Amino acid sequence: MNKKVFIITIILLILAIIGVAVYLVMQRNNEKQTKEIQPQEEISDDQMRQTIVTLYYQNKETKELMPEGRMVDVKTLLADPYATLINLLMDTPKSDNLQTVIPEGTKVLNIELKNDVIYLNLSNEFINNHKGGLEEEKATVYSLVNTLTELNEVNSVKILINGEENKAFKDEKLNFKEEFTRTSKK
Repeated sequence: MNKKVFIITIILLILAIIGVAVYLVMQRNNEKQTKEIQPQEEISDDQMRQTIVTLYYQNKETKELMPEGRMVDVKTLLADPYATLINLLMDTPKSDNLQTVIPEGTKVLNIELKNDVIYLNLSNEFINNHKGGLEEEKATVYSLVNTLTELNEVNSVKILINGEENKAFKDEKLNFKEEFTRTSKK
């Protein structure tokens, strides 16, 4: 009989040890799951107010339009999104491989959204200070168009010069009679 009691005691002891081990493993797993994840770096209020916009500049070598992302304060963008984008586009790009194609001295006189069309009223410098040539003119126009049509509410752009329609660049290879819609190429 002592042998049977001894074996039963050993079996109960082994079961008790296994039970305690299972309990401890489960406790450890629960602690890992409930442990709060701490961010590596706190996000500042300024960072939370930033968004990325896409601007289109010309590649210096290939002459193709290329997108460049830029961080912008959301409040600034919401206050006047169209002027903000155009003013950023007139600035020098961050990448050394890109260049702005908006003629120097160009001023934005007025920007207005009607339905899904942006009416972009620019100063005479836009046509008078332009280098000319059809490919350069297309790059200039589509730099504006592709940038503005990144916004969901804009499908096309109508360019006015000093409030007048039907203007053209000096060499008259590209005129502004029609609205311009987004293109993936120059």
